[in-house]
Amino acid sequence: MNLETILDVNIESSKALLTPVQLKNRLPLTETAIETVVRGRQELQDILAGKDARKFIIVGPCSIHDPDAAEHYAHQLKALAEKVKDKLLVVMRVYFEKPRTTTGWKGLINDPDLDDSFNMQKGLFRARSLLIKIAEIGLPAATEALDPITPQYLAELISWSAIGARTIESQTHREMASGLSMPVGFKNNTDGNFQVALNAIQSSRLPHNFLGLDHQGQVSTFKTKGNHYGHLILRGSDRQSNFDAATVTRAEHKLKELNLPQNIVIDCSHGNSNKDHKLQASVLENILQQIADGNRSIVGMMLESNLSEGNQKIPQNLAELKYGVSVTDRCIGWEETEQIILSAYERLNTDRNVTIHACGTVVSGIPVRNLLTTKG
Repeated sequence: MNLETILDVNIESSKALLTPVQLKNRLPLTETAIETVVRGRQELQDILAGKDARKFIIVGPCSIHDPDAAEHYAHQLKALAEKVKDKLLVVMRVYFEKPRTTTGWKGLINDPDLDDSFNMQKGLFRARSLLIKIAEIGLPAATEALDPITPQYLAELISWSAIGARTIESQTHREMASGLSMPVGFKNNTDGNFQVALNAIQSSRLPHNFLGLDHQGQVSTFKTKGNHYGHLILRGSDRQSNFDAATVTRAEHKLKELNLPQNIVIDCSHGNSNKDHKLQASVLENILQQIADGNRSIVGMMLESNLSEGNQKIPQNLAELKYGVSVTDRCIGWEETEQIILSAYERLNTDRNVTIHACGTVVSGIPVRNLLTTKG
């Protein structure tokens, strides 16, 4: 009997890709890009270690489908980041891969031409080229680590990674996270259970051994050191949100019980906004109030934002695509993004956690500038 009757029965074809080192040789990092990544990672680590009192905010398109529009967005975000840098570390969301519950466009790397042609080599080139440009602009980048092979092509350009709600229980992703060179956030899964994310954080802090591809494209065994900058991301569920103070407190207690750092990032999108982009601002306002009320575990926030509001379906004629509009989840537009972040900066820039005696009355949590006009 012929071997072909049992080998790759459901594989129609395969095509060799260039190796990670070949891509890197063709698109090398500049000194400026390296400095941006190193600085971004260090600042994020310092925030997570409690050495830096700032908060970080991951903000950008739900997914990247147009590198030119993404570069345009990055320039605007860099200018905004400079205005708020003493209170907020701004990291650009640069997501190239989309996990799918059933079907749908899988992202720039998988299908850069948005036409089901799946030219992945082109996708990797476009993704790496964009990341270099963003790093040269001076912005640290964040992404979701979805495919375990992709990091070999791109990871040295990433300052922060997430393990998503659909892969949080995957041993492969926990092993991968243990070897990634940047802080990693672990999302609660789609039903809202954050215990699995806590399990993943614990697992990724430990050394692991697993199979993978090295920079030369050679199948190799890897032994990791463990990643000590893992943290919890609360992103809500398909049924309800989980950014409220009671849930945050419960998460803090669970982290403490497991002897894990009490670091929590809240995703203002997805289940926490009931997938309504217009609700992201109110979610962020609630988070800022928790911080004003004395919360110390919330270290970061996430927003889905683009040049223009809303989303669009991928048309048959790609010339009909609207510039700067998401082709996946709905996003807030640039003007609202700028307004939200500047407002957050103002809130964080006001010391709301002091206790002041005014005319014999203890007043707590009120901005000093408001107390100046308070009559006794």
